[in-house]
Amino acid sequence: MNAPINAPKLYDCRDAFATTLERLAAEDETIVAVCNDSVGSSKLGGFKAKFGERLVNVGIAEQNMVGVAAGLANGGRLPFVCAAAPFLTGRSLEQIKADISYSNANVKLVGISSGMAYGELGPTHHSIEDFAWTRVLPNLPVIAPCDRIETAAAVEWAAAYNGPCFLRLSRVGVPDLLPEGHKFELGKANLLRQGSDVTLIANGTLTHRILKAAEILAERGINARVLNLATVRPIDEDAIIAAAKETGAIVTAEEHSIFGGLGSAVAEVVVDNAPVPMKRLGVPGVYAPTGSAEFLLDEFGMAPSAIADAAQSLIRRK
Repeated sequence: MNAPINAPKLYDCRDAFATTLERLAAEDETIVAVCNDSVGSSKLGGFKAKFGERLVNVGIAEQNMVGVAAGLANGGRLPFVCAAAPFLTGRSLEQIKADISYSNANVKLVGISSGMAYGELGPTHHSIEDFAWTRVLPNLPVIAPCDRIETAAAVEWAAAYNGPCFLRLSRVGVPDLLPEGHKFELGKANLLRQGSDVTLIANGTLTHRILKAAEILAERGINARVLNLATVRPIDEDAIIAAAKETGAIVTAEEHSIFGGLGSAVAEVVVDNAPVPMKRLGVPGVYAPTGSAEFLLDEFGMAPSAIADAAQSLIRRK
């Protein structure tokens, strides 16, 4: 099927990650890539061609992969650990806790194909628990960029940051939302649209969907504020509190379980500081069926029209 006329171009954030990593590696000889037999899916082919001696492929051994990266960091290297998000986090959580978070190792964890990007492969390949697992760990910033521009900026930030972090990247194409030259700032939300009736909050692949939902709401006479909350930890409490006080209702949408993820993080801030009606959209505590990522997001009520409907219903509770 042909794309609709005037449809925005979609970009794979993995390409922005790979291109930025290669550029940074050319400038910094300490940068190394560590992967779990995922050179292709992590888009590390160009890195391998240019810096083959700085690519460590441990094979399908994710726990060892994280341990190797911690050792490299202790030896003065700057490792970027690249693996499918469900296996990087699920299989290696103990090592991430002990070797990376507790040790405050200067390791950059990059979860590729997050959320339900591997839709047709089923629940074993879905990564809808990774926010919950990682954001509970001290010393570990958790970041989910919304587009290729923010991805490149976040990788640059990660390379300069002295400490561990977790970057969550999807393989699902998304349009550009932020301006060229955008600088990533840890713990700061991006205000994408001003509004006074309700606030829509998302990150990653859901950000462009909530923007579309805001356009639908505008057609209904509802003025929705839109926040891109790329940093899940540390979260931008000031932006959330302002949104709660100024708009009186908040809807979150995420490619993650509604338990422990972005919506939960926002709700924690809201309930402690400015309680208002909230609706958390995401995977409702079930294993997702088999299907494309786009189908599954729609199936779980995260089509732009469904997000708009949820926001409109929430406003009635104000």
